[in-house]
Amino acid sequence: MAKNKIERIDQEITKVREKIAEYQEKLKALEAQKTEAENLEIVQMVRALRMTPAQLNAMLSGGMNHGRDTALSESNNQEATAYE
Repeated sequence: MAKNKIERIDQEITKVREKIAEYQEKLKALEAQKTEAENLEIVQMVRALRMTPAQLNAMLSGGMNHGRDTALSESNNQEATAYE
């Protein structure tokens, strides 16, 4: 009788371990989907700014407080200097 109970417990342990493995795989897939969605959102925001790579680089190196206006004014200054 005790052996039967032990076997049932072992079966339950096996089931739980299998479920845990399934949930870990599901969690990994969901985390990958979230990262992909975040990356897509970032790309869309950057494209909405319509900045050149140089302007984006200037904004990112200058810090987030400067924003698009600073990067654009720096770019405009560079373009004006190039025409002189």
